[in-house]
Order: sequence, then C-alpha cells, then structure tokens
Amino acid sequence: MSDQPQEHLAVTDAAEEAEATEEVKEAEEGDEPSGEPSNPLEAEAEIAADYLEELLDIADLDGDIDTYIESDRAHVSILSASDLLVGPGGGVLDALQELTRLAVMTETGERSRLMLDVAGYRDTRRQELLVLAKDAVREARDSGEPVALAAMNPFERKIVHDAVAAEGLRSASEGEEPQRYVIVTP
Repeated sequence: MSDQPQEHLAVTDAAEEAEATEEVKEAEEGDEPSGEPSNPLEAEAEIAADYLEELLDIADLDGDIDTYIESDRAHVSILSASDLLVGPGGGVLDALQELTRLAVMTETGERSRLMLDVAGYRDTRRQELLVLAKDAVREARDSGEPVALAAMNPFERKIVHDAVAAEGLRSASEGEEPQRYVIVTP
C-alpha cells in the first residue's frame, strides 16, 4: 500500500475529477469549432444554399450549388444546364432571388443582399449590359443628345450606371418599376 494517508488521496482525486469536468464543460461550450459559420455572410450563403437545395429537390430539378462571398455580399450560384429557373428576361431568377432573400431573412432576422445566379445568366447578362452601355455612351457623345435604354431591373441599371460613369458620362434612372430605365446624357 501507499504511504500517503487515505484523506489526501480523496482530495487529490476530487481535484482531478473537478478539473476534468471543467475541461469537458469548456469543450461543450464552444472552445472548439462547432461547424457553424462565424461570418454572417457565410451563414446567409449556407441558409440560402439549403433553401435552394430543398427547392430543387421538390421541383425534381438537377443542379449543383456553389456559394462564395464577394464585395461584402453572399453569392449563390446554381450550376445547371436548364434555363427553367432563369425564365424569360431573367424574371424567374429575379423572383427566385427574392424568395431566397426572404428565406434568409426569416432565418436570420436581418435583411439580405444575397445575389443569386443560375446557369451563369447574371455573368452573361453583365457582359451584354457593358456592351449596351458602351454603345449608348458612344451614341450620346456622337449625337450630343440623351440616350434612353430599355427598362431594366435594379441590378442591371446599376451595371449600366457604373459603366457609364467609368466612361466619364452621366446617367439617371427614370420611370416607375417595373418600367424603370436608364438615360445616358452627354
């Protein structure tokens, strides 16, 4: 047997047990990563991806979902060969984006600025709008007259305004939604 008295062993064992219990408690309280995103934008993207994945399953549509953060905004892309979720003129995509933003807001309690793209539509549309803006700038410079463009959604108008400003001209939005359009002035 040991030369130490029984009392001392009991105190040592109790101290070790308390220390071990405290370590377990700290681990359970989150000293270790829990798998939850720490960035609110990453959380937005994850919520949106889950929502869209469920929607794709319900609609029996194929598509892979990709998420990323860019320019202080969560982005979600559905990689699909189908343009069913884009719709004519991107109308279905715009509606789906708003539904996804509402799903995120319901979950987080915060307004979302999430951007959704399907089958690369927004990237393709951005390139088309840059060409359109460049043509409008050229026409406004050549004629000296304002150039009115077709009605666009806010996302598209922003791209045109930025492109026109980069060329050193001014632009303004006029009209009422959904028929709001951009005018490029020399």
